Amino acid sequence: MSDLTIVLTHADAREERTVTTGTKAWELYADDAAVIAARVGGVLRDLAYELREGDEVEPVAIDSPDGRDILRHSTAHVMAQAVQQLWPEARLGIGPPVENGFYYDFDVETPFHPDDLDKIETAMRKIIKEGQRFSRRPVADADALVELEDEPYKVELIGLKGAGHGDDAAEGANVEVGAGELTIYDNLRRDGEPAWKDLCRGPHLPTTKRIPAFKLMRTAAAYWRGDEKNKQLQRIYGTAWESKDALAAYLHRLEEAEKRDHRKIGRELDLYSFPEELGPGLVVFHPKGGVIRRVMEDYVRQRHIEEGFSYVSSPSISKEGLFHTSGHLPYYADTMYPPMELEGARYQLKAMSCPMHNLIYQSRGRSYRELPLRFFEFGNVYRYEKSGVVGGLTRVRGLTQDDSHSYVTREQAGDEAKKLLEFCLGLFRDFGLDDFFLELSTRDDRNKEKFQGSDEDWADATAVLQRVGEESGLELVPDPGGAAFYGPKISIQAKDAIGRTWQLSTVQYDFGQPAGFGLEYVAADGSHQRPVMIHSAKFGSIERFIGVLVEHYAGAFPPWLSPVQVQGIPIAERHVAYLEDVAKRMTARGLRVEIDDSDDRMQKKIRNAQLQKVPFMVIAGDQDMEAAAVSFRYRDGRQDNGVPIDEAIERVAAAVASREQV
Repeated sequence: MSDLTIVLTHADAREERTVTTGTKAWELYADDAAVIAARVGGVLRDLAYELREGDEVEPVAIDSPDGRDILRHSTAHVMAQAVQQLWPEARLGIGPPVENGFYYDFDVETPFHPDDLDKIETAMRKIIKEGQRFSRRPVADADALVELEDEPYKVELIGLKGAGHGDDAAEGANVEVGAGELTIYDNLRRDGEPAWKDLCRGPHLPTTKRIPAFKLMRTAAAYWRGDEKNKQLQRIYGTAWESKDALAAYLHRLEEAEKRDHRKIGRELDLYSFPEELGPGLVVFHPKGGVIRRVMEDYVRQRHIEEGFSYVSSPSISKEGLFHTSGHLPYYADTMYPPMELEGARYQLKAMSCPMHNLIYQSRGRSYRELPLRFFEFGNVYRYEKSGVVGGLTRVRGLTQDDSHSYVTREQAGDEAKKLLEFCLGLFRDFGLDDFFLELSTRDDRNKEKFQGSDEDWADATAVLQRVGEESGLELVPDPGGAAFYGPKISIQAKDAIGRTWQLSTVQYDFGQPAGFGLEYVAADGSHQRPVMIHSAKFGSIERFIGVLVEHYAGAFPPWLSPVQVQGIPIAERHVAYLEDVAKRMTARGLRVEIDDSDDRMQKKIRNAQLQKVPFMVIAGDQDMEAAAVSFRYRDGRQDNGVPIDEAIERVAAAVASREQV
């Protein structure tokens, strides 16, 4: 046997090592139970991979993002094996890992019942206990068609690959298409006999025993390959984690998320609703929800003015040609509503405000002295999201953007992007979100036809945003291929109170639309130059931001955002007039006050205010009236008796001004 030289990498360390021919990756990490796969030359491999001369090998831990994907995909295989043990007639669809879990689709005669999940979990535990080995096996297309002839959906995937639709075959299916070969994974018993198999790209865990903790979550219906023209299959969702503690923590987060569901809290607090008469993805805000919107709009309008923006307004409908000029048609057509025919012309509902802002810029000649020129509006826009992805406030069809556009010289672009990013981060902090990272979305260089502009345009624009992101000191995560068609963008990913990440604000560099509209300014030397356009939405969508805030605070908003800041609670009817006078004085200070003058007993009124998550209560009885005071009660149940009215007002006013939670 001869020797091989390989390179072991881990974090920033590199170490050359000599091994013998035939050495497997698992032998490098035999003493580290957390390692479940290897990255070899940048490609994920099973630990059974046989090392070659010059390989660069990096361990993949089970609690890393790639490690969890491998764990979850392996668990999906075990689930599919268990399903076919229990329902031999079940035919296999696909079973990829997804965020926080996995799913597998099945063609079965009778839809799964929730009780079936317990049976499947029991069968899975037996498979896991057996310690079946995941074994990769290359196979020719023709042989795979014969071997999997009883699995029509797998046969279809092989056919797609053979017809040159490799991307379609690979999407979600983990079918290896790049090297001209397919691979099948066998689940082998300890005696080497195959127990089950699946067409799959891998990699997988070494054995089923390496699955530490899992749970099946729910069933659903799903069309084959996501096409409603295809047959409807049955989907089972599950989750898998690197430890029982990690699974328990995830289930706790789900429980918390359910409690914080903004749709549920919105009903309970009477903030907004989604009437069926309007259609999917369309929301109406009730008076209390309207208060939150107004406070947010007042805040962000003033902040834009302070940052040098001019408020503008534009209609919600336009001739179709405007969106051809902007480049949104055809790039963005799938998410725009169908055109309307009016008086011999085709009109579109507005999906974005930037084309209208370009018309404002274009309305007269511009000088370099005007730049940066900044426009801002609350743009009501409409986007055709598919019914399956519409959900509450976080994915709507009718939305309001605090949409702004800065027109700058190329030399000004970096400073303006930095200014906008700092604006967004300051806004987040004011609204109580202070844990975030950045994502830099760039062009997919393999599909340049989907993007406007030259290589030089993209290189310059990307370099500007990358520098701005790095100078922020925040984590900057690459998002290859996620850019808009007209330029790269930075998005802010904010974490809420239970650790979930939400994409909210964006800062986008646009060299495409200024060219499309022929925008110009007269430079200092008298020449005509083209500006750069930088898009920025601070809330992103006001609707989405409200939904995130509702869940972040579980409906218990800080006083400055609370629809009702003070609930007046009279002990008896004779105390109502006294509290009404207190309320007038508070209202004169700009505070939002309601008096509960119902016939309920005092304790019921307090309970109602707590359920409505009102931050402050002022309670009045005979002794309070005699002392010109109130009993001042906080949302958490603390209470101070005999507080002078002026002091009570100041406490609320100070809490509102601080924008902090109480």
